[in-house]
Amino acid sequence: MKLLISRLLPDAVMDKARAEFDVTLRETSDPMTEAEVTEALETYDLILPTLGDQFTASAISAATPRTKLLANFGVGFNHIDVDAAKAQGIEVTNTPGAVTDATADIAMTLMLMTARRAGEGERMVRSGKWTGWQPTQMLGLHLTGKTVGIIGMGRIGQAIASRCRNGFGCKIVYANRSRKDVDGAEQLDSMEAVAQVADVVVAATPGGPATRHLIGKSVFEAMQPHAIFVNISRGDVVDEAALITALQSGALGGAGLDVYENEPIVPDELLAMENVVLLPHLGTNTLEVRTGMGMMALDNLLAFAAGKDLPNPV
Repeated sequence: MKLLISRLLPDAVMDKARAEFDVTLRETSDPMTEAEVTEALETYDLILPTLGDQFTASAISAATPRTKLLANFGVGFNHIDVDAAKAQGIEVTNTPGAVTDATADIAMTLMLMTARRAGEGERMVRSGKWTGWQPTQMLGLHLTGKTVGIIGMGRIGQAIASRCRNGFGCKIVYANRSRKDVDGAEQLDSMEAVAQVADVVVAATPGGPATRHLIGKSVFEAMQPHAIFVNISRGDVVDEAALITALQSGALGGAGLDVYENEPIVPDELLAMENVVLLPHLGTNTLEVRTGMGMMALDNLLAFAAGKDLPNPV
């Protein structure tokens, strides 16, 4: 079966893919355009897409597809219009589980970096402006024992809660669209209720049309002035303009971001703020995790090719 892999994956994944399928690898690291998507759907039996590939409703509906499966590389699939794909008889899978721990680790990285002003401090040292230790220099927020609010208590949210509770003795509160029982954590009635009591608010929800701008003005206005906001979900989950306004007005103390509403564009206002930590979507960036994600995507492709049930259908 002819398989298109949209961008280069770790060697072990590419080797296994080539052993099992007739593989074409795109020669660019840029995301697929809508025109490429339409052409690919008419050319390949299977496609392994990656973040940013433009599998929009218009691109999918414009095709007379040969493709029967999009085995997405990643747990998030907001770059794929799943309804449009299924309307064309195309199945979609993702890679849940493989990304959980690495993404939770990045959440902790952002929490600590923002709370302890690590980015600001490193810039001071690198610029040669550090004059030595001082008793009141760059005083930050002590994370141990604080209240952490998590918006979205799925696998990643629970992994973040465990790290905060067990590693830092934090109290955990959370908002989730359905009722959920999580040991050692208290579910509150709304995101705003979480924001009101939390010292750190972490967005850990799935992306997609249903959660676009889920977190915006009402959440930021409810946050305490010293509190920090962290996003490791998807950029469009957050109303970025509302976040910028809240930071500029002092409604919250800082932010740690790994994802952005219009990646890879980062607004100048965020770039200019010392109390904001900005990472280049590092959530799953380890060799072990990216290899695991690729192998999980291949498991879905191999199951489809063998006529078996898909392990991870969306």
